[in-house]
Amino acid sequence: MAELLHRNVDVIVTSVTTDTLAAKNATATIPIVMAAEDPLTTGIIASIARPSGNIPGLSQMAPELSGKRLEVLKEFLPKLSRVAALWNPEIRVSTFSWEEMQNPARQLKIRVHSMEIHSPDDLEKAFEAAAKTRVDALVVMPDPVTRTSLRRIAELAIQHRLPSVFHIREFAELGGLMAYGPDRCDLFRRAAMYVDKILKGAKPADLPVEQPTKFEMVINLKTAKQIGLTIPPNVLARADKVIR
Repeated sequence: MAELLHRNVDVIVTSVTTDTLAAKNATATIPIVMAAEDPLTTGIIASIARPSGNIPGLSQMAPELSGKRLEVLKEFLPKLSRVAALWNPEIRVSTFSWEEMQNPARQLKIRVHSMEIHSPDDLEKAFEAAAKTRVDALVVMPDPVTRTSLRRIAELAIQHRLPSVFHIREFAELGGLMAYGPDRCDLFRRAAMYVDKILKGAKPADLPVEQPTKFEMVINLKTAKQIGLTIPPNVLARADKVIR
């Protein structure tokens, strides 16, 4: 970030919380465009409609969609009653996702079991604990640890024969059963429009933070077969991508 400030760039574009917070702490004058962020839950901005300051951009709504991912899992598994949630209590967006899931879980009559982790070294023990509680599926919360351990999480989920879901498509591509969330490619394309407006003179404080308009569901059919799960045809038909 110090190098970018030294180069006196016109706009900084960020894609994850650590980048955005580093940029926010480094400058209050250079516009910072968030390409795919959860700005409210991480405290980056105080308001979606009027973010003020120098940080406009796109929100990916990861915590708010926690309940929706439970609904989709319920379609996969109509008898679903016990779900393990892999989350990091030290990370605000992960904690907020955990909290957001509780009410939808009650409405769906699903009991959510906590699988707390703090580092990749905690994954094996977390899965062993989940196995002892006889959970039916796994929901992975957004967090730097989970984001950088997607392949290992997918492997452990298959090993324990657990249907699993995360919010970005890479999880399904790396062996997770399903991904459901905003189309991040679309968010990055829309971020370019913010950059264009700013370079043409728009004030960052006047640009609202926008919500996702496109969502995607990716299903790994190969993983479903490995864990002995049959995907209902109506759910499979709604998938934007099926990995065979």
